[in-house]
Amino acid sequence: MKALTWHGKHDVRMDNVDDPEIVNPRDAIIKVTATAICGSDLHLYDGYIPTMQSGDILGHEFMGEVVETGSGSTLKKGQKVVVPFTIACGSCYHCGKHQYSGCENGNPADNQDIARELYGHPMSALFGYSHMTGGYAGGQAEYVRVPFSDTGPIVIPDGVEDEKVLFLSDILPTGWMAAENAQIEPGDTVAVWGCGPVGLFAVQSAFLMGAERVIAIDHFPHRLELARKFGAETINYEQTATYDALMQMTGGIGPDAVIDSVGLEAHGLFVDNAIDQIKASTFLGTDRIHAIRQAIIACRKGGRVSMPAVYGGFVDKFPLGAVMQKGLTLKTGQTHVQHYLPGLLDAIMEGKIDTTFLISHRLPLEQAPEGYRMFHDQQNEVTKIVLKPGQ
Repeated sequence: MKALTWHGKHDVRMDNVDDPEIVNPRDAIIKVTATAICGSDLHLYDGYIPTMQSGDILGHEFMGEVVETGSGSTLKKGQKVVVPFTIACGSCYHCGKHQYSGCENGNPADNQDIARELYGHPMSALFGYSHMTGGYAGGQAEYVRVPFSDTGPIVIPDGVEDEKVLFLSDILPTGWMAAENAQIEPGDTVAVWGCGPVGLFAVQSAFLMGAERVIAIDHFPHRLELARKFGAETINYEQTATYDALMQMTGGIGPDAVIDSVGLEAHGLFVDNAIDQIKASTFLGTDRIHAIRQAIIACRKGGRVSMPAVYGGFVDKFPLGAVMQKGLTLKTGQTHVQHYLPGLLDAIMEGKIDTTFLISHRLPLEQAPEGYRMFHDQQNEVTKIVLKPGQ
């Protein structure tokens, strides 16, 4: 089959690889009908995530048709399913608490020591996202093996277009959980850093959860325009001092809740960001954390900080004193996708949540390498690329 494979920084290729096979009774094989390039994939593209190996198959946002099942799978051939990017067994301690991204069993034992050394515990397993997260082949391919298929995928009703539900695989539940972690109360003012896919879904989710005002922060005009379509006020940080603007917009109090949807590759000509970039380029650091620093400093006293954005390693000059002195609550983590799927699918079917607004480009799977270059280099014009195998 054809699949997009990683071969190093800014080097992804379409290769012919072996077709996946059933390995365990709970496996299923999915024929991919739609897959997408995620902002988190760009962290792999830029070489920030360790333990990638040449030839690894990329992609963690995908859906498709069930073509083969193991004896323990609850899926049936011919069903259309969306597959969560998190791989969870459904029966361990964390899965029992619906903390699916903390699953103890999805990540093979041979790979668990990698993250244990770095984070204190092994990471949960993810599709197409390094050997630290299990080394599983991803879904930017014609076919993919789905472990624990009796726990993860959600069956989509007949007649529903792929593009309406594809983002259930990651970015929609991630944006929703980001807003939920912000503990939004009616009347709240919420500030969202980053108007990429997760940030835009966080904006939409915050309003649905009762926020009175949402302030979206970015520097790409088109993305800020999309945020305004949902009713957000916007700040272009290249034109306005973000902290000063937030203080003015909130009467000097600060936002009730802040959401960092930027992550470890923050942009902007700021002193702290320049220092972080130098450290990263000289292997003295890993992450550029300007966005989360700014969010913490701007948040009101007693406020809530939600951090859905991806960070990878140790960071310098984290404003821990501000977190403590202002009495802030910080919640973060990979998304417990399986927990949110039923409710979000219902919301899509009822017309409460729009997802297709985000798609800017549709490409055949064979053009995935060009799609990565476009998403990396043209972030104002490119908001989301959907790849279609066989087209």
